[in-house]
Amino acid sequence: MSWHAKLSLDYRHEAGSTVLRHQHTGPLRVLQSLYPEGPAVCHNVLVHPPGGLVGGDTLTIGVDVQPHAHGLITTPGATRFYRCDDAPALQSTHLALAENARLEWLPLEAICHSGCLAENRLSMALQPGAELIGWDITALGLPHANQPFAHGRFQQHIELSGVWLERALIDAHDTLLLDGAAGMAGQRCIASLFFTTGSALARERRQGALESARAVIASHPLSASAGVTSPNPQVIVLRALAPVVEPAMDLLKQVRRRWRQDLWNAQPVDPRIWAM
Repeated sequence: MSWHAKLSLDYRHEAGSTVLRHQHTGPLRVLQSLYPEGPAVCHNVLVHPPGGLVGGDTLTIGVDVQPHAHGLITTPGATRFYRCDDAPALQSTHLALAENARLEWLPLEAICHSGCLAENRLSMALQPGAELIGWDITALGLPHANQPFAHGRFQQHIELSGVWLERALIDAHDTLLLDGAAGMAGQRCIASLFFTTGSALARERRQGALESARAVIASHPLSASAGVTSPNPQVIVLRALAPVVEPAMDLLKQVRRRWRQDLWNAQPVDPRIWAM
């Protein structure tokens, strides 16, 4: 039996606070709104009770952030793509930000189990003045459990509408890509952190974000397999390869905190309240 689930989130700025209204069908939920930073930023956790996707499953997430609202979204655990016998499993997310809205899209990693047929799509549409900090982390197999990604296929799509597009197709039998020096060089975790905007960033602000990310990378254990670039004035992206998720997640968290402070003048959340 295939699961088809849909979740719609609508963030609005009302009387100095960001409030969330949401609707769902199928096994996809949002937990209560949390305000560890005060009323201006609404934190939410998305929960998928089945715990993973198999062939034919579809998860559709739509997020709308209205003018001047600020939402932060994460998940309590990894998205798991399990072995599929025929039809692929799909997770599709669309993030739409109105003028001067902010969003932080920070789900935990997607794990591709051996034998999966998986597609993970993320699309973003930002109006002038809107800004988004997000990440995408994918783990191939379970190295800690000695369960390699020996069979299967994973397709990834990340897009800022009309501005930036990245696509990848990873086949478990493509050893040139997975193990070649010009490919993943034997690493099994792919991670990206991105800052996207609806308007071109000022040169000084853009350069400052690049320099702060480079400073973090230079002192991190993944310095040899990570880099940051700005392919156009509306996108800054950090990419990293790692053998497992933990070091990649650590790097992304450190840079994300720097960007939050440098670009938004927002202080990190107390880790005793919120782990992100």
